[in-house]
Amino acid sequence: KGADVRLKDIADMAGLTSGAILYHFPDVQSLLLEANQAVIERFLDNRVKAIRGLASPAEKLVVTVAGGLPVNAEDADVKLLCALGGAASRYPAYAAMLTSLFDRQVAMYQVILESGSATGDFHLKGDSETIGRNIVALEDAYGYRMVARHGSINYTAAVELILSYARIATGHPLDLPAATPS
Repeated sequence: KGADVRLKDIADMAGLTSGAILYHFPDVQSLLLEANQAVIERFLDNRVKAIRGLASPAEKLVVTVAGGLPVNAEDADVKLLCALGGAASRYPAYAAMLTSLFDRQVAMYQVILESGSATGDFHLKGDSETIGRNIVALEDAYGYRMVARHGSINYTAAVELILSYARIATGHPLDLPAATPS
């Protein structure tokens, strides 16, 4: 019965009938998997688009950090990703999706970090994978805090906290104009 209610809620939100939804998806779980995957792809695509055309590895790093955080406590995509994280222990498919998201974000940072190291802009204080993992973990932690409405962690504070680590890890001041949420 609970799945029927959720299906009806989903159909109502989409302006469709439950039958129309089930015509395209065999069950609610399939619909949720596809919807969550779409959010993950949009989240990653937005980050890639934000740095397209930027030449400076330092600027790319700042913009990428800024794009990994919710704009505020009501950021629907990040709220969904947090909820997905809560469900991952019960649903292996969600765990696999989140693992892939994490790994893809780390790879994105590795490219930026290694590029900055190759140009001499960055003097990495560790390997690019470890630094990338730490940055993504900080984004996840501060993003969760923001969605959970932690009083002293807002967008600006979270960006600065993550960049404080990135400055140490890259040996670069990262004194660029404040990035704005996308």
